Amino acid sequence: MRPTIRRKSAKPPDSYRDRERCSQGNREGRNPLRTAVGGAAPVRADAERGERLQKVLARAGVASRRQCETLIAEGRVQVNGQVTRTLGTRVRPGRDRIQVDGEVVRADAPTTILLHKPAGYITSRSDPQGRPVVTSLLPQAGLPRLFPVGRLDWDTEGLLLLTNDGELANALTHPRYGVRKVYHAKVKGQPTPEALARLSRGVMCDGEPLRALRVETLHLTRQKNTWIAVTLDQGRYRQVRRMCEAIGHPVLKLIRVALGPLSLGQLPRGQWRPLLPAELRGLYALVPHASASEGSEWSEGGGTGGQPGAGHPRARTRERP
Repeated sequence: MRPTIRRKSAKPPDSYRDRERCSQGNREGRNPLRTAVGGAAPVRADAERGERLQKVLARAGVASRRQCETLIAEGRVQVNGQVTRTLGTRVRPGRDRIQVDGEVVRADAPTTILLHKPAGYITSRSDPQGRPVVTSLLPQAGLPRLFPVGRLDWDTEGLLLLTNDGELANALTHPRYGVRKVYHAKVKGQPTPEALARLSRGVMCDGEPLRALRVETLHLTRQKNTWIAVTLDQGRYRQVRRMCEAIGHPVLKLIRVALGPLSLGQLPRGQWRPLLPAELRGLYALVPHASASEGSEWSEGGGTGGQPGAGHPRARTRERP
């Protein structure tokens, strides 16, 4: 009887090993099976391929990522002198010349700082009426072009972020994330517990429902006024002032003392400091839609007031408690 000879069967194309290779290739943006079998040239490394154009524009503070996609589709963006309307076009920041409406977009390293805004300053890069702006408190040299994240009113002081990371700025001020903010407000008189409870239940102001997540009494003043702490996850126009006015206790002084994981602490008025790496990680954890940057040139140390800096003219800001 002739012995049975077992021939090795050809490996099926959907074997576990090939599926793993396909999965790895998808993660890397290529197809390893095609490279191995068809002989196609491998795609360049991610660093050489660059980043998506709309992501670079958003991080530079031009606008939100979706708005940047609109700018590209409208033909308002140029890369190395050529108009591009293709979404997903890859560019290399620092090597490719990117322009929006003819203005060069700078690819500075992502930088975010915390400023103790004093009262009497406009939360803007410039003011047509010539009033002082918050960027005048920053040094002329040593920092990239920064813009404010959200707004604090002229007569409100406290914690204000300035950044050149447009994606982070838009995410922090977007209602979908409900980033919490804590304010200390000195209000006229002595509100009753029931009056303060109304702020948590919600009050109508000019037809708009406004509410606080938490309200607590801090202490009384010698003039028989009251300091209260108000926690918000909304970002409506002059929200704290309007709510307190609605319960009959107008705000006499307002300070923002916390935003997400960040605290104003003992930072003096008019002074600024860079965010620590742990603080940056905490911010990005709050807004996962914003891509965390690899690092910042300003991750340690501190700073003091100086002369004007500037951010991108298209940067958006929202909240104004």
